[in-house]
Amino acid sequence: MQIQFLGAARTVTGSKHLLTTTEGKKVLLDCGFFQGKGSETEGLNRHFGFDPASIDYLILSHAHIDHSGNIPNLVKQGFRGPIICTTATADLCRIMLSDSAHIQENDVKFINKRRMKRGEEPLKPIYNIKDVEKCLPLFVSVPYETDYPVFEGFSVRFTDSGHILGSAAVNIQYTENGLKRTLCFTGDIGRYDGSILRDPQPFPQAETIICESTYGDRLHTDNDMSEQQLFEVVYNTCIEKKGKLIIPAFSLGRTQEIVFALDKMEHKKMLPHINVYVDSPLSINATNIMRAHPECFNEDILAYMKKDPNPFGFGNLIYIQDANDSKMLNELPEPCIIISASGMIEAGRIKHHVANNISNPNNTILMVGYAEPNSIGGKIRNGAKTIKVFGEMHEVKADVVIIDSYSAHGDYQEMIKYLSCQDKKQVKNMFLVHGEYDTQLNFKEKLIDEGYRHIQIPAQGDIVEI
Repeated sequence: MQIQFLGAARTVTGSKHLLTTTEGKKVLLDCGFFQGKGSETEGLNRHFGFDPASIDYLILSHAHIDHSGNIPNLVKQGFRGPIICTTATADLCRIMLSDSAHIQENDVKFINKRRMKRGEEPLKPIYNIKDVEKCLPLFVSVPYETDYPVFEGFSVRFTDSGHILGSAAVNIQYTENGLKRTLCFTGDIGRYDGSILRDPQPFPQAETIICESTYGDRLHTDNDMSEQQLFEVVYNTCIEKKGKLIIPAFSLGRTQEIVFALDKMEHKKMLPHINVYVDSPLSINATNIMRAHPECFNEDILAYMKKDPNPFGFGNLIYIQDANDSKMLNELPEPCIIISASGMIEAGRIKHHVANNISNPNNTILMVGYAEPNSIGGKIRNGAKTIKVFGEMHEVKADVVIIDSYSAHGDYQEMIKYLSCQDKKQVKNMFLVHGEYDTQLNFKEKLIDEGYRHIQIPAQGDIVEI
């Protein structure tokens, strides 16, 4: 079998790995958007580097946009095969891809107003809602822990990776030259002892592992510490400074984690009497889908739900749907918390909230997860004094606080723990993806210390035979 690494290679976003069997079948693992790559982003997302019509099957690890976001474009350019994923991932993609199309259409309208003033040609979105509608019938839902025959001599089994609702390691068994072979694509590896989802589950023994490495050089603080940090940021910003707390958070996973933490504070009567706004239609829909999949929840939140049946709602929590209501949040004089997408501040309503609030020293921007270094969120995390949003420069005068423990990605100890179900002697190849190169080099050394061998860090476009 041949593997070509077409995304998330020595970088985090754009997950795409193409398998080609000895019989010529082509199976694509993930089809994600590149994010935060500056002027390169547009071209990387519009052009795949292969003929989409030549792909026979797409297997999807989870619904995050950097793993699923370019599926409508793949179909638009000729792909007609099945899209195989877990049930929750299929449910989430219906709303997330539609939201992606909506954001693209709105952002392009805004950008084109400026382009027209400069006499430049207008841009078109990479795909629109009609393109999304064409891809949805191709989704095939497969339960966890079920061997699904993709084609003769090639099957897939999903095991829970604990990253977000529906996330899975893709465990492939295939026959090549009369021999049974095994490959695991970990997708994104989640956290242990999280507040909502089950822990990552052990996965079948694999000869070849394609492994994520986002936090391969760092450790997270524990969940109890992160909730105390969150309380301190809320109190400092909204009570002491009487400002606004702006939290860029991905609509799926991070938003629900933050809301649940605030819900617990409210339940303990610790939360100050301020309004909390979740300003993201996608977050609202994603939260409703989470409520419909309690089979993915851990025992702690299920026990909590016996005393509080709605862990994602409390008295002062307001979900914002209408765009006009979103705009009105910028006019509010009183302290409040605004949670909005996206987490990298590259699209959606959060860009407006950051632009309107980042130059006020009474406010705080709270970063709660990974952001591509070249994205707006990444620049804020890295201490930029000014940022550009919608073509205008803004001074960073608000406080910037980082709580990485809310990340849905496991740290290096958690990833090593996840891999510990494997007999290292049987792992013949390991490829590190979905990480910055320096981080991957660091993680590779840690894996070598653990006894793993034959570890490679493929570059964009690299092709390997296994």
